[in-house]
Amino acid sequence: MSLDTHVSVPMNLTGSVSERPTWARPTEAVEETFLTASRVSLLHGFATGDVYRNGQNSWSPTGWRRLDEEPLRVENPVRRQTADDTRWDDPQRHHSSWMMVVTDGSRTLLLGCLEGDTPRLHADRDLLAAWTETERPATWVLITGRQEQEVMARYRDLLADRYRVLAQHPGMVWSSWYSFYEEISRADLDRIVPQLPSFGIDTVQLDDGWEKMVGDWQPNEKFTAGMRDTATSIIDQGMRPGLWIAPFIALPSSEIVQRNPQMLLRNADGSPVIAGSNWDTGYYTFDFTRSDARDFLVETVHRAVHDWGFSYLKLDFINAGAVDGVRSQDIDREGAYRSAMESIREAAGADTYILGSGAPIFPSLGIVNAVRTGPDVAPMWANYASDDPSDAMASNAVFNGVNRLWMRDLIGLDPDVVYFRRQRNLLNAEQMQWLQDCAILSDFRAVSDPPEWLDEEERQAMREFFTGTAETEQVDRYRFRIGSRLVDFEPAITGTAGNYAI
Repeated sequence: MSLDTHVSVPMNLTGSVSERPTWARPTEAVEETFLTASRVSLLHGFATGDVYRNGQNSWSPTGWRRLDEEPLRVENPVRRQTADDTRWDDPQRHHSSWMMVVTDGSRTLLLGCLEGDTPRLHADRDLLAAWTETERPATWVLITGRQEQEVMARYRDLLADRYRVLAQHPGMVWSSWYSFYEEISRADLDRIVPQLPSFGIDTVQLDDGWEKMVGDWQPNEKFTAGMRDTATSIIDQGMRPGLWIAPFIALPSSEIVQRNPQMLLRNADGSPVIAGSNWDTGYYTFDFTRSDARDFLVETVHRAVHDWGFSYLKLDFINAGAVDGVRSQDIDREGAYRSAMESIREAAGADTYILGSGAPIFPSLGIVNAVRTGPDVAPMWANYASDDPSDAMASNAVFNGVNRLWMRDLIGLDPDVVYFRRQRNLLNAEQMQWLQDCAILSDFRAVSDPPEWLDEEERQAMREFFTGTAETEQVDRYRFRIGSRLVDFEPAITGTAGNYAI
């Protein structure tokens, strides 16, 4: 059907117009049209301009491209299975999950989902199209206006009206990952934790390396006193204990897989779905529409929070809950993910801070407190052996983190840790400052530097990072004001920054 949407660009739109949802407050700043349809398509009318794609999960590349450029995507299909949505990958057209924006600098158009089954979009130089994977109708909104920031802010506010906005601030976090990786031990924690409160740190997050095996969530030989004792040792220092866990996945050799193969998510041919790759192997996931798999998930989370005492959970690799597979119930895959996450929230309780890493963001709204907004940061700006936009490097973390700042006040934004140490670090001062500024703008401050690795100047800088406050303001797409400082991320985003700390 053809529709007059009162937009200043010529447009043909298919889909049925629906009433304004009862939870959507009107606004004067932009114009909007609500649609109910399984598929929506429109001729956007921009001869030239930029397009914004939002990747499906935390690590998926997210940001702006020119309409006439190649799409922003993960090329390697093995990596894509972990770091993006491989089903709808398109090497020709720009493609996105749940929302997309087109602008020529003076006019902006956003098409986004408000409620729907695994919503996807794509765009080329003429057409912007959206659909649900199940072909069941969804609620969409078409928002138009002059400034991209106003249009995207309106969409954010509509989502905030529809979904609960949970407490977003995580406290001041120290993570074990970027210093000790899988080698972390209780002895390391006992040495480092007492030093942290003097820096203003109030949350200690124990990362990967404590468990017997991914999938078997019991302490290994480095934590012989047990996890409750570990959590108590952090609480005794006046801090909140946090735990990394990946409850949606398991390695093929794990005990849970060997004992309960019936719980695995499977392909149509009966083989287990490879949900992603890490630890030098592919890993499996579970069919959480099965009661036994759901019980295992709930028991795992309940034990970590209520038996062991961890009140901060970093849930990693949770995009595995939304991969393709044959489930026991007829539900779209992001709906299955959301249902499993609701079970986690119920098991953990409302007071537990939940951070999703690898999280599909749209179906996480209102359930988790925060999501990782980009790939692992890594203490190097770029990697000569990789140009993968989802790979672990600081440039990718800044790129994604800045391009997802529009979602602040909808869900907590974790751009990953910042660095103050100069040892074991290839970042230069400017690159470290970009990371720190992105963290301040995201309102999520975390480090992994052990104080013993820092000299006195670095210690003082870290102390000021955790205790300092400043008003922040977005000036334009890549420029922000932090206090009296104007921060320009454009060299970091566009690739004109240096690759190495030389």
